[in-house]
Amino acid sequence: MRRTELGIWIAVAVVLAGLAVPWFLWGSATVVAGLPVWLWWHVGWMGFASIVFWVFAQRAWGIGIETTEDSSESPERADPEQRTTLGGDSP
Repeated sequence: MRRTELGIWIAVAVVLAGLAVPWFLWGSATVVAGLPVWLWWHVGWMGFASIVFWVFAQRAWGIGIETTEDSSESPERADPEQRTTLGGDSP
């Protein structure tokens, strides 16, 4: 399951990066609200990409870098909300 999820997130990242630059709109002289349409595409796409990144951070942060060791030796804390006074993770 994790391997499939990793493949999906890789594909999402490639699509997000590939469409960040609106190459298909280059040469278009269309202007909307005083700005070229390719600029509106870029701004909108970056907004969409930030939402996708937020979803990734909430659901799959760290996917693909976990170890495959025995789960009894998991390095995760019992309380994931426990923080040090400096704001980092506790040891």
